[in-house]
Amino acid sequence: MENSAFFRFVWAVTLFLMLGSTAYAQNSEVFKAIQGEVVDADTNAPLIFADIVIEESNISTVTNGQGEFLLKIPEEFFEGSLKISHLGYEKMMMSITSINENEKIKLTPAPTKLNEINLIALPNQDARQLVINTLEKKSSIYNNNNTLMTAFYRETIKKRRKNASLSEAVVKIHKQPYNNFRNDHIELIKARKKTDYSKLDTIALKLQGGPFSNLYTDIIKYPEFIFTEESLPLYQFSFDQPTTVNNELIYVVNFKQKRHISTPLYYGKLYIDAKTLALTSAVYSLNVSNKDLSSQMFVRKKPRKVDVHPKEANYRVNYRTKNGKWHYAYSNISLAFKVNWKGKLFNSTYTLNSEMAITDWEIKDPTLAGNRSQLLRPSTILTERASGFSDPRFWGAYNIIEPEKSIESAIKKIQRQLKRT
Repeated sequence: MENSAFFRFVWAVTLFLMLGSTAYAQNSEVFKAIQGEVVDADTNAPLIFADIVIEESNISTVTNGQGEFLLKIPEEFFEGSLKISHLGYEKMMMSITSINENEKIKLTPAPTKLNEINLIALPNQDARQLVINTLEKKSSIYNNNNTLMTAFYRETIKKRRKNASLSEAVVKIHKQPYNNFRNDHIELIKARKKTDYSKLDTIALKLQGGPFSNLYTDIIKYPEFIFTEESLPLYQFSFDQPTTVNNELIYVVNFKQKRHISTPLYYGKLYIDAKTLALTSAVYSLNVSNKDLSSQMFVRKKPRKVDVHPKEANYRVNYRTKNGKWHYAYSNISLAFKVNWKGKLFNSTYTLNSEMAITDWEIKDPTLAGNRSQLLRPSTILTERASGFSDPRFWGAYNIIEPEKSIESAIKKIQRQLKRT
């Protein structure tokens, strides 16, 4: 299970904070930004991770933790339509010209017709076999072209509830076909960061892997990080209540490690399209009840007088389909660590969160490798590659995930601090 450890705790002996600014050319492409909120039509509750896609394009974004979104639309799609979808809801189509400023989009829960569902009708099928069949579909129903994906990546570290570090980046993912075993490459386009080490005491948390950590949650491309031939027998699988996405029936499979297994494994839900057996989404967590073993998976360095162990390790990955082929679309990782200094009365909790969304993609020439000097390594720590936070035109026409209120407040404080500096 050593391969599952993408993160490390680092003891910081000397800390240097770079506050330089980097100038970037504004993208000359004409675009307009649409901002809004997606909510449940019955309860008015915000819908998190809803997909917002420009029809007849590969341009998209997702809603944040408050159900909010911001989408920058190129001029050629001004007369087009948006498709808004969410697991368990009926999809909605809206013309872009009809969308008002700060539009509130209400999605209606999709009723699941139980009389149309017959899991027993699947030949010799049980939940475990369904998962095996899904993992074997990577060569037939997933994108088998070399693609160049534009993605937005955000990484935050909090001590208790206060933001201590914030990093954002636009990257290009050189995505390999799903039907081969070559690894993907990530090219850094733009990045910015701010870390307030005063909030971290003398502990510096560094997220090893950066965007690669999120990319490796692509279970179909990288099943070795969760399901292998050796680990599959260690899990217990069962069917849950089915649901729908984009008005299509979705099987829901629960999985967890068997009781006699002491090695930390994962538990959660897999959402599988009933027609194609494609994985549409997965939400899962690592079992961290065994403190010693789970700590060995994450903690790489720490002071002798400090006891560190993970409290939570949660993961999410979403897929989208285009022209009958599925591809990685979004992932989120949330880790929580408890830090206890020996001899001190109080301990601290640190939360690391990272998310990455594919905002555009295109078929690419496999002979084009991108800017090699900007290629990231799987061991890259993004905060060491990013500059300051001061350029207001930083993102140009790139789509980003709308920040949540707490992150938005942190960004504003950072900008005010830099102005005073």
